[in-house]
Amino acid sequence: MASSMRSLFSDHSRYVESFRRFLNNSTEHQCMQEFMDKKLPGIIARIGDTKSKINILSIGGGAGEIDLQILSEVQAQYSGIHIKNEVVEPSAEQITKYKELVAKTSNLENIKFAWHKETASEYQDRVMEKKELQKWDFIHMIQMLYYVEDIPATLKFFHSLLAKNAMILIVVVSGSSGWDKLWKKYKSRLPRNDLCQYVTSSNVTQMLDNLKIKYKCYDLLSTMDISDCFIDGNENGDLLLDFLTETCNFITTAPPALKEEIIKDLQEPEFSVKKEGKILFNNNLSFIVVEA
Repeated sequence: MASSMRSLFSDHSRYVESFRRFLNNSTEHQCMQEFMDKKLPGIIARIGDTKSKINILSIGGGAGEIDLQILSEVQAQYSGIHIKNEVVEPSAEQITKYKELVAKTSNLENIKFAWHKETASEYQDRVMEKKELQKWDFIHMIQMLYYVEDIPATLKFFHSLLAKNAMILIVVVSGSSGWDKLWKKYKSRLPRNDLCQYVTSSNVTQMLDNLKIKYKCYDLLSTMDISDCFIDGNENGDLLLDFLTETCNFITTAPPALKEEIIKDLQEPEFSVKKEGKILFNNNLSFIVVEA
């Protein structure tokens, strides 16, 4: 789920590695899978009603793993129906991986893919300029709103593209997560290398309320094992700290007082739980389903 990359370090290769360690040490993928298996079938139950083709728009599709799971669910519900799947993804590297995944995946004959190397706002500018306001039956934005400059405007725009019975699926970290508390407490003291907003489901649902857009929000439990973060010189722990703080080489570059405070806080109950000798950071996710 590469689209959940929340920041881009100046040292991109180190960031990619820290993200990989995050996935290896967290239940993020399992949490996502649970949602796809248990909740998604009910959510997409009406998007294809009376339609000869289903149009799906993926914003920040990454390397396509989650996208293909969603498409598989749609195929299971609407056997044989033609699907148009367009992907908006700013990383050429991720698009290449996505295309490679499609090439080696079977049962995609009824799906027509198109990829656009652009951000959500670039996509918006392009379609507005061409006045090609294609209507979509299902739009998903998985772990990507962190990179959007004007989130309310983005939500309003994509909501305007929904067809009848259509839905938007938004996935972000939960307002009940350790991320929420970490960002609120430390964002002014951590370096900002790029456009990366500290946004959780609490922020997004407030924006939707302000826009008077209907939605349902599902919170699913997820954890990240950060036990190694408290072992001096542990490479895995150092990389996880990079990911948590969005800071390249945090352990060697952060002011000692800040480092000490964060290390202490991460072990506190508001951030993590101690279970079977492990320290598990609260990585809860929210799945927000927006209605047309």
